[in-house]
Order: sequence, then C-alpha cells, then structure tokens
Amino acid sequence: MVPVSTSPVLLGTAVLLVLLPPDSTTQAPVEPGIRAALRSLQDQLGSSIRVLTIDEANHPAVVRSFGLDELPACVLVRQGVELWRQQGLPAEDGLASTLLSKVSP
Repeated sequence: MVPVSTSPVLLGTAVLLVLLPPDSTTQAPVEPGIRAALRSLQDQLGSSIRVLTIDEANHPAVVRSFGLDELPACVLVRQGVELWRQQGLPAEDGLASTLLSKVSP
C-alpha cells in the first residue's frame, strides 16, 4: 500500500482505496499525474476520508477480496462497510463532494 496522505487513520475514518493493476508498480510507478490528482483529492477531503493506493502486485489478496472485474477501481469503505465503488479512476470534477456525501450522517 502506498499512502497518499501521511496523517494517521483514525478509528471510524472512511478510506478511499484506489486499487491499481500490477503493471502500475512492476513496470512503472504510479504515474505522476495520477499521484498528483490523488494528493489534490486528499487535500479536498481533509481528514474525513483517507486516500490509499493499493497495487495488485504487492497486495493481490486485498484486491481480489473486492471481486472487481477490471482495474483500476476505487472503493470507499468505513469500518469494513463498502459505501461506494467505481470501476476506473473517477474524474476529479465533483468527486470530493460525492465522496463526502457518502460518509455524512
């Protein structure tokens, strides 16, 4: 796992898992543009949601546990409960507000 944020995960904090195919790490690191977009997203989400990237090459069991047909994919979870998922990397426009609405009471 490659954390995008350096802040500790607090109990009850939602986590956006960005699941990447193995070639993202074995042939080349996560593209700088993707990494920058994820940092920007983390800045917008603040401490409400932690953004983590998980590559299939290093964590195949974690990626398989979500039963995804294709990678990359994004899955929002909180305390083991899936709140939202999307195949592919979502567009940045409105993503932060969409994710925050999923974790709001």
